Amino acid sequence: MTDASPDAEPLVAVTEFTDPACPWAWGSEPVVRLLRTVFGDQLRWRRVFGILFDDTDDPAPDPAAEARWYEGFVRDVTAHTGAPRPARLHWLTRTSWPASLAAEAAQRQGAQPAERVLRRLRESTFVAGTPADSAAGVAWAVHGVPGLDPDVLRADSASAGARAAVAADHAETRRPCREVRLLDAPGPHPGRAKELADGVRYALPTLLFDGPGGRVCVPGWRPARTYLDAARAAAGAALRTAGPVRAEAALERWRTLTLPELELLTGGRTPPAGAVELATAHGVLWLHPEEAACHPALREPHPEAPAGPGGTAAGAAPVSPDETP
Repeated sequence: MTDASPDAEPLVAVTEFTDPACPWAWGSEPVVRLLRTVFGDQLRWRRVFGILFDDTDDPAPDPAAEARWYEGFVRDVTAHTGAPRPARLHWLTRTSWPASLAAEAAQRQGAQPAERVLRRLRESTFVAGTPADSAAGVAWAVHGVPGLDPDVLRADSASAGARAAVAADHAETRRPCREVRLLDAPGPHPGRAKELADGVRYALPTLLFDGPGGRVCVPGWRPARTYLDAARAAAGAALRTAGPVRAEAALERWRTLTLPELELLTGGRTPPAGAVELATAHGVLWLHPEEAACHPALREPHPEAPAGPGGTAAGAAPVSPDETP
């Protein structure tokens, strides 16, 4: 699948409310990749980092028990989404701010490094089981991302500009549109606005599609077809579409692929030739060989993680190509 014509004028503005540590957003990565590939530059994409875990939240009285509870929650979410999950979540994300600041700051280094940084931040939690919730954790998670200058990222993440941008995202997420405030829909994650102690916020993820055809809101967890139809409805006209991509081309572009991504983007289940398979507690993650050489789940333990069996903190392990996921 290749992007639509690079000369196309954007017809639809997409606003994605997300968080690097949100398991539902992690599970929605396949449809986000599908949308951005099928419609290409006909979409103008903007991410809003909603801060799922705020600095003002009270710390857990029993962090170990809280981590085990959330591990079960992630297990239930991935049962719906098909996304990988770690064998063990070593702690519950303490704050979303460091990862969100890094994801925001990475955009200053270009679209491709920014996409790869956000993906690494997600995989730090949902593959390695070690949330990137500190400056050291972020640096560990993004080590070796192609095209990224880690020193510039560190400085930009600590800048007043990045803080102001994420603070604006935080505020915008807490001004949900009327549709989701009144939403009454079935499903494991229908996307109704979440009640907070001091107000409400969008459920994560929520995507808003704005175009000549009007606004279409797609909150929570929805089938892929719902997102594609929303983009077309907001455009108010036919959108050009691109067809399936070869598995090897998908791996070259995105560096890591889950099974749901493989199925949506390639139309099949045959893994890319030469990919490194990473077994998780819920399926396989396929990695580009260069990505495998620096991926957080395959490197030395996280600097803040307790040692697990065998003295490592990794949440996944490589498997040989002839092993089934």
